Amino acid sequence: MKIGVIKETRTGESRVATTPAIAKKLIGKGFTVQVETGAGEAAHFHNDEYLEAGVELVDRQTALSADLILSVRRPLMDDVEMMAEKNVYVSHLENCEDDGTLAKLLTKDITPIAMEHIPRISRAQSMDALSSQSNIAGYRAVVEAAARFRRFLPLMMTSAGSAKPARLVVLGVGVAGLQAIATARRLGADVYAYDVRPETREQVESLGAKWIEIDVGESGEGTGGYAKELSDEAKQRQQELLSDELAKAHVIVTTALIPCRPAPVLIPNEVVKRMREGSVIVDLAAGNGGNCQLTEADKVVEKHGVILVGHTNYPSMMSTDASNFYAQNLFNLVQIMVEEKEGQLVFNDFEEDEITQAAQVRQA
Repeated sequence: MKIGVIKETRTGESRVATTPAIAKKLIGKGFTVQVETGAGEAAHFHNDEYLEAGVELVDRQTALSADLILSVRRPLMDDVEMMAEKNVYVSHLENCEDDGTLAKLLTKDITPIAMEHIPRISRAQSMDALSSQSNIAGYRAVVEAAARFRRFLPLMMTSAGSAKPARLVVLGVGVAGLQAIATARRLGADVYAYDVRPETREQVESLGAKWIEIDVGESGEGTGGYAKELSDEAKQRQQELLSDELAKAHVIVTTALIPCRPAPVLIPNEVVKRMREGSVIVDLAAGNGGNCQLTEADKVVEKHGVILVGHTNYPSMMSTDASNFYAQNLFNLVQIMVEEKEGQLVFNDFEEDEITQAAQVRQA
């Protein structure tokens, strides 16, 4: 069985779906691994490293003709045209706003496996790419904030005077939010956090952060560990109660997302106006409309003296480790997708395993 790995061509994407180390493991399992020439360069994995691992370096069309194609992002329409019929394509399919590629995949009888649909169950933890990449995003968001905030994050005492620790607020306490809290604490900031799911309070406090106590009159607990959308009344109450806390912050990191829905607006224009000049907002939801009303996707702008960071692909900014983690997620998934029968590697019935059953996309 052949595994094809293509070079990511979407703007700003520098990750790769397999690394030389993981490719070597796959070859050891009996796969022929074909990697598009130059696929790993942006993540600092070079062609000669893949060759040393036993990989075949090929052109894009050859990689797309493999039985199993591994990728980071949704395929381009031109890529789908080059794919062989009845193969399997695994990536983040980003199918909430499909541009027709998913329907084209299904028309060609290609089986799409969406990494974002891996269920949040114990057995699937090692395959959970959303968590591995969100963890990186949370870390990088705080590093980005620290680089743009023109003051210290920790308490600093010197012979020239002292600086108080920065007040840093994290909104949304999922995987990215928890990592943002942990990173900000390591950097010495005075950290506060809020989430619509009150059960996350214990996690926040276990990391040494302070919980922002507000009551919006309903719980935001959704399914699969995600938040659900609040009612309009609860959203209004949330904004009103949060506004004073947010106006006092030096740095805000927002991570609040709802699957396949616009990001909830947690920081309206009026709050940004009240913040100190030089404050920083890092909006991890920028690609879904933003948790801040003034965020601009893929831009860093200054509004009312506040710096708003709207990057939309933080894992790609740390592409070496992000690729290492993602490649391991895929390796673990492939092991339950394929088995050996009579000396040949064959696909299992994806309907028979709860993980592949949940991840397989059957309609556009």
